[in-house]
Amino acid sequence: MPAFDLPPKELERYRPDVQEPPDFDEFWRDTLKEAADPDVLVSVRPVESGLRLTDTWDVTFRGFAGDPVRAWYSRPVGVRPALPAVVEYAGYGRGRGLPHERLTWVNAGYAHLLMDNRGQGDQYGNGGATPDPHASAPGGPGPAARGLLDPRDYHYRRLITDAVRAVTAVRALPGVDGGRVAAVGNSQGGGLALAVAGLVPDLAAVLVTAPFLCGIRRALDLTDASPYGEISAYLSVHRGTEEAAYRTLSYVEGISFARRATAPAHFGVGLRDTVCPPSGAYAAFHHYGEQTGADPRKEIHAYPYNGHEGGDAVHVRRQLDWLVEVLGVSQWPG
Repeated sequence: MPAFDLPPKELERYRPDVQEPPDFDEFWRDTLKEAADPDVLVSVRPVESGLRLTDTWDVTFRGFAGDPVRAWYSRPVGVRPALPAVVEYAGYGRGRGLPHERLTWVNAGYAHLLMDNRGQGDQYGNGGATPDPHASAPGGPGPAARGLLDPRDYHYRRLITDAVRAVTAVRALPGVDGGRVAAVGNSQGGGLALAVAGLVPDLAAVLVTAPFLCGIRRALDLTDASPYGEISAYLSVHRGTEEAAYRTLSYVEGISFARRATAPAHFGVGLRDTVCPPSGAYAAFHHYGEQTGADPRKEIHAYPYNGHEGGDAVHVRRQLDWLVEVLGVSQWPG
């Protein structure tokens, strides 16, 4: 697929106006307050993963409305001191899968929490284990359109709340340096990580690749690929609901979360990405931190001939090097 979004020179200065609902901050403050049970952990059970150099636990924590959310927590075997932690969010349609699937961050020496996606896990990978008991509002059938006509019913209100609670959960787990927690994700996971950066003021770092939910209105005009295509498909049947849908989507716009973020940020984008158009990532990058006055450190890496896969393993290596520098990790404890 050839490049289809703005030319690179325009992307490098692309900073669109952000149309935010006036009660954006109040909406999220109230939503997170409703979920703020101090007893975040439900259970932490060791599991046998078949890996000799990694210890793994099956974690259940309280997410949106106190619902149980599953996660895998992993640490390098034999490391006693508290480690900086990476909270990772999975892509659209995926669940947490199996405990031996995602080993990059734990092999790099971090404590690693991989959050399950409520109500997802049936499209790719090896499944999930977290239902979404609140998915009865109009919308669907895919998660991107569930509850689309009311922000309080929308799937991403619940999933973003879970993502924030995952940071609280990892800080409550043994062996974690709670002052050095990074949020990481690709695609939908990137959108969740960006939302967490805007909602958790003391996050240590955020690493976002090909983020979903950034520049949503423009993305709906540019692509019919899922997940955006699921929203378009819903609106093609439910004619006349666009205004309500756009209002709902304004509460989960990644650019708005980016404006409120303070943590150092690392972005990656493929310029031929027809799933999450690159203009959304650039808009979030250019607006990042502007509302806080914190002027956080940030950088973006573009891959001109890549699509939704972005820089793939090349980009991951850049993330690894950057995070060590940002967290000030000069030597891993033994």
